Amino acid sequence: MGDNMHKVNKYHVDYLILIPLIMFSIISIITIYSASNLLPSYMNSIVFKQIIWYILGFIVAYSIMFIGNKFIYNNIWFIYVIGIISLICLLLFAKPINEAKCWFTLPFNIGNIQPSEFMKIILIFTLSRVINDFNQKYSSPTLKEEFYFLLKVGVIVFIPSFLTFLQPDTGVVLIYLLITIFMLFSSGIRYRWFIFLFSGLFVCIILILGLYFINNDLFIKLLGTNFFLRIDRLLDWKKKEGYQLENGLIAIGSGGLLGFGINKTPLYFPEPQTDFIFAVFANNFGFIGAIFLLSLIVIFDIRLVTIVLKSKNNVNKYIMAGIIGMLIYQQFQNIGMTLGIMPITGITLPFISYGGSSLISYMIMAGVIFNISNETIKY
Repeated sequence: MGDNMHKVNKYHVDYLILIPLIMFSIISIITIYSASNLLPSYMNSIVFKQIIWYILGFIVAYSIMFIGNKFIYNNIWFIYVIGIISLICLLLFAKPINEAKCWFTLPFNIGNIQPSEFMKIILIFTLSRVINDFNQKYSSPTLKEEFYFLLKVGVIVFIPSFLTFLQPDTGVVLIYLLITIFMLFSSGIRYRWFIFLFSGLFVCIILILGLYFINNDLFIKLLGTNFFLRIDRLLDWKKKEGYQLENGLIAIGSGGLLGFGINKTPLYFPEPQTDFIFAVFANNFGFIGAIFLLSLIVIFDIRLVTIVLKSKNNVNKYIMAGIIGMLIYQQFQNIGMTLGIMPITGITLPFISYGGSSLISYMIMAGVIFNISNETIKY
């Protein structure tokens, strides 16, 4: 791991990270409050819950700073096994919600917990450990050594991907794969492997789409009804059709320059508190508000990239590559699907959308980022 990754000063934070996080929390709570008037009465408490999740999230981020990244890194295999067990228990014991076993229901109506959200950060640390061990063992690896390394990575990623796909949650599976690709790009392996990888993915996509158009019954039998409906949603996006997309676009466009104001969204569309929260924000605060939020996201992302460029610790670079790749993809995917330039996949907007598990997982990452930033400054 190296001597550079040690326990940081728990009282030091990177304000270029902290200030955007505070702004994200304010925007999230206000926008969820605005979205609540589009939701059924039994969801009236989501604003209060998001406030609680954010308070817990900042406590978790501080705890990660106190514990240090090295503790997570040294115990990541144990944590990985716990993550896999939680995914298996979901399939065996979890109560289905909307025909999906993605959540454990917490008692006293507190909410639900989604293990796959935490699996993302577990996977980032696990892959950073595998990549670092490989690079320390082989300074100039052969093709055979790289092949076995990629085979090991493939097994590590396949297990949670398969279990998450069975829930089913193909959106998170895609995030697992993108995290892996970004981290492998930073690992230093030969780029020819990526040609093989992308060629294989292209062939798989052609086979899946071919089966979808040729034999719907066989497609459903092999891959399930849920995956069939996801392909339908993808085609709806391509044709710019669908109730949710059409109403979301109208909400964004009707916001004008300054928007309708807080809690004055005049048009209903599904999932305004999660998938389409950007449409609610743009409708309430208009073009000016949307530009402000986008600028804040860009500033946050640029700071993360700056931390990577200044870091001298390879493990930190691997971890940050996974975090940055995941965040940028989710930001682009979520905002893009509300604008009709990306397919609707159910991907939430990091730090903004409602959700306890996702928000806590992002705040764990924030704690990790603070640690890496502190190490970079000290170095």
